Amino acid sequence: MIRIDAVWLAVAPIDMRAGTDTALARVVAVFGCAQAHHAYVFTNRRGNRIKVLVHDGLGIWLCARRLHQGRFVWPKDQASMQMTLTRSQFEALVIGLPWARIGAQSAIALV
Repeated sequence: MIRIDAVWLAVAPIDMRAGTDTALARVVAVFGCAQAHHAYVFTNRRGNRIKVLVHDGLGIWLCARRLHQGRFVWPKDQASMQMTLTRSQFEALVIGLPWARIGAQSAIALV
């Protein structure tokens, strides 16, 4: 099991052809650096695919998910380049559910 202590959402879309190096470069550009045990989530322009880059303390994991119908719920305001997600918000996001109201009292911290 890969330990994830924090989940960050990159609001701007990324080209889904991006491999590990390109996704890592985007993490550095948007978040400053890849922190150990943090996950960074990206989407494509259409919003039907996501990529998750995880730094596990030793290396980088990159995984992808595609919805066959519909789109992932993604913030429309691209004024903020990043935001944090709670674990329950992340779990809802990856299966395509509207996640923004889950735990709204506890956390959606815009960075």
